[in-house]
Amino acid sequence: MSVDIKRVESGAELKAFVNFPTELYKHCPQYVPSLFEGEIDSFNPKTNPAYEFCHAALFLAYKDGKIAGRVAAIVNEIANRDWNHKEVRFGWLDFIDDSEVSKALINAVEEFGKSLGMTSVVGPLGFTDFDNEGMVVDGFKEVSTFMLKYNAAYYPAHLEALGFEKVIDWLEYRIYVPDKVPERVTRMMDIVKDRYNLGIHKASKREIRKKGYGRKIFELINKAYKNLFDFTLLPDKMIDYYVNVFLGILDMNYVILVEDKSDGRLVGVAVAMPSVANAAKKARGRLFPFGWFHIMKSLYLKHEDAVELLIIGVDPEYRNRGVNAIIFAEMIPRLHKGGFKYAESNAELETNLQVQNQWNPYVKRLQRRRRVYGKSL
Repeated sequence: MSVDIKRVESGAELKAFVNFPTELYKHCPQYVPSLFEGEIDSFNPKTNPAYEFCHAALFLAYKDGKIAGRVAAIVNEIANRDWNHKEVRFGWLDFIDDSEVSKALINAVEEFGKSLGMTSVVGPLGFTDFDNEGMVVDGFKEVSTFMLKYNAAYYPAHLEALGFEKVIDWLEYRIYVPDKVPERVTRMMDIVKDRYNLGIHKASKREIRKKGYGRKIFELINKAYKNLFDFTLLPDKMIDYYVNVFLGILDMNYVILVEDKSDGRLVGVAVAMPSVANAAKKARGRLFPFGWFHIMKSLYLKHEDAVELLIIGVDPEYRNRGVNAIIFAEMIPRLHKGGFKYAESNAELETNLQVQNQWNPYVKRLQRRRRVYGKSL
């Protein structure tokens, strides 16, 4: 039978869109679901400020009367302006192993992009860089992290059959927590603190929300990441949105802020989160009625083995000055106290050797490779 594509318009269709991968991967041990409630919120123009600079449409594919796939089509006006291109992004792409389904979904994205004057299509990408990015192309046997999503091994072949080519890859590492802070890191920390008058600021959640530290963190991220692939500089409303999203789940023990003590300027930040991957699997991605218990337990009571490194950023003026040594010398004892065995890195651009080299003092292994694909329209 032919594939029918329907644009998501009702609340029931949105719920089906969000829930589809949980059903698709219900027998896959490597898959970790997103939180249903958070996904619903992210597709609500009334709550997600990304809709102020993004045009978006969600599509469901039906075959034999059943949902067989989903995709989001997104035109990010800030990224298109800053990077001087006319791209339509595809994200939240999931589908059964059926070439008619994947083709129909991509066609829907392409037609949406053409209707807005776009000349190329890329993905997987989200509204901003804080959404899931990239398609797994290697590392399918590894259990996913909570923040970076899994996809089946047949996905890349479907895209390549549709004429997509590699744009860029990200790498994900597992870094094992050492027994103690490496001596070279400790020495570097002492030198850098003294030379540049730097110190650790232990911020509370109240300071993050009420005293502007949330804005400081994301303004630093804007500066640190602005030259990375297709990065979207976050407007103030988007920053405030992310502060509220993350502040509700962050344990401040795993937020490291490095300041210039002379003027309070934030020059380095690291944000980690105890993994909730196993908890999310137990909850099947739902906070209610009882999923919240599993999530809160992993966050604050009995940690899983992993901590996920969400953000590490250094002011460009302080790069190559050893600020990372201060961050890791502070973070490692906290990870020991929390009982963590290893950290899962966020996705790192394969071309960003400076970031990858920061793991050289530690035992690590490459977990996954994920890719952004693209083609002309």
